[in-house]
Amino acid sequence: MHFKKISSISPMTIGLVFAGVSIATAGCSNNTEASVEEHKATTEQHLSGKPVVYQVFTRLYGNTNTTNKPWGTIEENGVGKFSDFTNIALQDIKSLGTTHVWYTGVSHHALINDYTDIGISNDDPDVVKGRAGSPYAVKDYYNVNPDLANDPANRLAEFEALISRTHQNGMSVIIDIVPNHVARLYQSAPQQAELPSNRNFGEQDNTKVEYDKNNNFYYIVGESFSVPDANNNYLPLGGEPHPLADGKFVETPAKWTGNGSRLAKPDANDWYETVKVNYGVKPDGSYDFPALPSEYAQMSSAEHFQFWQSQPITAIPDSWIKFKDITEYWLAKGVDGFRYDMAEMVPVEFWSYLNSNIKHINPKAFLLAEVYNPSLYRDYIHLGKMDYLYDKVDLYDTLKDIIHDKKSTVEIAVDQAKIVDIEAHMLNFLENHDEQRINTKDFAGSAEAALPAMVVSTTISRSPTLLYFGQDVGEKAQQDAGFGQATRTSIFDYVGVPAHQRWMNNGKFDGGQSTKSEKALRAYYQTLVNLSHTAPALQGDYFELDTINREVSKLTDTDVVAGYNDKTFAFSRYNDQQFMLVVTNFSAEEPTSYTLQLPEHLIVKASIQDGEYPLDNLLTIDDSSIGVSASQNLDSHLLKVVSQQGSMTITLQPLESKVLAINWE
Repeated sequence: MHFKKISSISPMTIGLVFAGVSIATAGCSNNTEASVEEHKATTEQHLSGKPVVYQVFTRLYGNTNTTNKPWGTIEENGVGKFSDFTNIALQDIKSLGTTHVWYTGVSHHALINDYTDIGISNDDPDVVKGRAGSPYAVKDYYNVNPDLANDPANRLAEFEALISRTHQNGMSVIIDIVPNHVARLYQSAPQQAELPSNRNFGEQDNTKVEYDKNNNFYYIVGESFSVPDANNNYLPLGGEPHPLADGKFVETPAKWTGNGSRLAKPDANDWYETVKVNYGVKPDGSYDFPALPSEYAQMSSAEHFQFWQSQPITAIPDSWIKFKDITEYWLAKGVDGFRYDMAEMVPVEFWSYLNSNIKHINPKAFLLAEVYNPSLYRDYIHLGKMDYLYDKVDLYDTLKDIIHDKKSTVEIAVDQAKIVDIEAHMLNFLENHDEQRINTKDFAGSAEAALPAMVVSTTISRSPTLLYFGQDVGEKAQQDAGFGQATRTSIFDYVGVPAHQRWMNNGKFDGGQSTKSEKALRAYYQTLVNLSHTAPALQGDYFELDTINREVSKLTDTDVVAGYNDKTFAFSRYNDQQFMLVVTNFSAEEPTSYTLQLPEHLIVKASIQDGEYPLDNLLTIDDSSIGVSASQNLDSHLLKVVSQQGSMTITLQPLESKVLAINWE
């Protein structure tokens, strides 16, 4: 393995270069063939590095209203629109290194608003969470949330324009598919003739039986649905009077609830606003569809596609076909991928069927799944043909526990060892819409306290990085929006997101109202995430340095050197273009200093000859206001290799991380 000489370019500069090039692209408003090709070329080039997914909660992202009244109406608290994603907004998103924008809450879901004038039925507050509704209680998969459109009657065209605008700004589009459940009242509104005639879930079900392979739902025969008993967690519209909030919802016979409850009267903690979709899994758990042979774990998506094409259509449950039609509909509109909610609650054979069809249409489609059972990871990747799964149960939980002083950093290397064969398929994150915001007492207590964890999460593997909007400016999620609790930005109600609103600055996206610390945090994120997207070594190999340095530290005189300890972590990333060392200090109080040891095995694998090598800190931030998390690059970094053994002095301030790369010039 031989290293190519690479230029030493500040990641901050990289971010600014991206922004500069992109803004020039955004300025091309003509639709000439040349400009279209330029957009395509820019997108292809931008997508070539390690993926970065930026999740926006579409309803909240562009909302500038700061009222934040609990259970406030759309008129009182405001709502973001598709049109808020201007070229300036999209360039701001792209400046973080973003390759894929995940637009959450786009599908038309149940909500409390009156759109009967455009043919949409009203939803019942007794089976809607919050006033704005859960994005995971989809009411119509063939249209989009009318709240998000300037002209609700034209909402689909407005979203199609956003898809196009996102592409023109060099990024791909991801939307949610929620296969396990749909809204209690699913009603696909009449639309264009080319849509499938049998698109309404449950419309042709035999409701006289609990189960039938081609029923879309499971039924509690002989019983009618009853709404849950009200409690502190479940009180429609917070107790506000509403004509439909009468403690009743007509559903006869009752259906199984989305989380699998078979009670006609589910508990208030159940997913009572949804009904479970039947995929040909009998009530006893046995399957009523063709088994996928185990050898298909080693086969391609194309071979999976051929397997399902060879099966008689009568063998395929109706729900499978419905979701295939739904994904084909959105692919035809330019959507580039899907995030699948609670994928492990749906059989892996269905995913083989669906995903192989998607890849047959678009081989580059981005397929991300929410799976929380590590024992299922490999099945959903190899048999289900998922591109990426959440790395929540291991790495995310471990990093959070380290911050809470519940675990040692030694567990990071343990987690990585568990997934060594699939690490490139495990998407890493510290925030998303389901998780607590970093800048809360239940997570890190401050935005800066999680920066070492973010560095590790972003650089430790070849997997994509996910950022949630507002994370990069330290959103605190303190608002009592209505349904649910603070520490998570509400996904159920109309609300503003203060730190994001300050950065947004009424559509300028320049941080004009942001605090000094918010601007500094944003600079850190921009540098780190752009680095993750552009650094060649981060698409190469991983070598953990924790074990050897922990052993050496035990032999070190701690009165002289603080040593490598349970708050530090180090590893190497390398390929034939770049050699990189990542070192972090999770302690918020104590600096640390130690001699980092690089064993012979790593030196040989990386083809580093004996000698002395200066290293550049690629995580240097050109803004002194970052404070404790800054790496100002004032100290020198020199790697010494003697007899194929490497060593270098590491000094880290509290919460400091360094990403060090050999400067081959």
